[in-house]
Amino acid sequence: MIIDLRSDTVTKPTQGMLEAMMSAQVGDDVYKEDPTVNELEERLADMFGKSKALFFPTGTMANQTALKLHTIPGDQVICDNNSHIYHYEGGGASFNSGISCKLLEGNRGMFTAEQVIEAINPPDFYHSPLTALVEVENTANRGGGSCWSFEELKNIRKVCNDHNLGYHLDGARIWNALIAKPETARDYGQIFDTISVCLSKGLGCPIGSVLIGDEEIMKNALRIRKILGGGMRQVGYMAAAGLYALDHHIERITEDHQKAKDIEQLLSKLEFIKKVEPVETNIIIFELVDNKNDTKFLKLLADQNIRLSSMGGGKLRIVTHLDYTDEMHDRFLDVLKNS
Repeated sequence: MIIDLRSDTVTKPTQGMLEAMMSAQVGDDVYKEDPTVNELEERLADMFGKSKALFFPTGTMANQTALKLHTIPGDQVICDNNSHIYHYEGGGASFNSGISCKLLEGNRGMFTAEQVIEAINPPDFYHSPLTALVEVENTANRGGGSCWSFEELKNIRKVCNDHNLGYHLDGARIWNALIAKPETARDYGQIFDTISVCLSKGLGCPIGSVLIGDEEIMKNALRIRKILGGGMRQVGYMAAAGLYALDHHIERITEDHQKAKDIEQLLSKLEFIKKVEPVETNIIIFELVDNKNDTKFLKLLADQNIRLSSMGGGKLRIVTHLDYTDEMHDRFLDVLKNS
């Protein structure tokens, strides 16, 4: 039995999801003739209260498309210094859109409206980049799956309105935030111009992300997806996985959160653990007392078929997910107790 806790992207389709995929009606999505893709896009647009949605093979491509929709070369996006678009998208903001990132020192991946105000470059000062966009990530991966205060998100929306800035949500793990907090998908749709959602993180799909927004901001999304190489043909088999996940895999995320809390509570009691970040959803970030032993600790676990991630800087990461069973959970806790 391999216990893989590196990410919630390591899941495999359930039997029910496979059956839905294999029975999907498909067509050529480049011609927008795949009925299952069209159904998924329409459903997600409606879920978030927007008029348009577009299916992408990856979350990175969806985010990169959003950056291009909101900016022109030379512009600047305000984001947290731990954001996915800065750390994990291969420098795509500069490569694809010709823009720079104004990095904010947030708290566990989250910053304030006041910080945004201070970061906006004067629009008439031509020596600095023109601030065009604010981007937030909810939940924040490098923040340990932290959930933003919705009131703060609304405060930032007001700042964007006052300064004519776009507002994008990297909602790769928005499903976890929706389970952990009282807000609805439509609540998020009301304050963000564009939202990317991931179907593989949390929901267990093999691939797929969707970019959501209103018609005006989304009118060039299809063209940008094509430029980035994201045109797909009979991709309804993958969209069917997304539809199945929306019906069957959202509420069960509660189980992932509870397992993560169990792990947090145990780690906090172990003498060789220096620090555990607060756990709100399905990600646990922790440090050993002696971070020089990270490699040794990971190997000790790997020898018992348990896989975790190193985030660098002495931080290790655990992510609970659909394929992490109760049996695996009990065994992992036992291994930690006896490490």
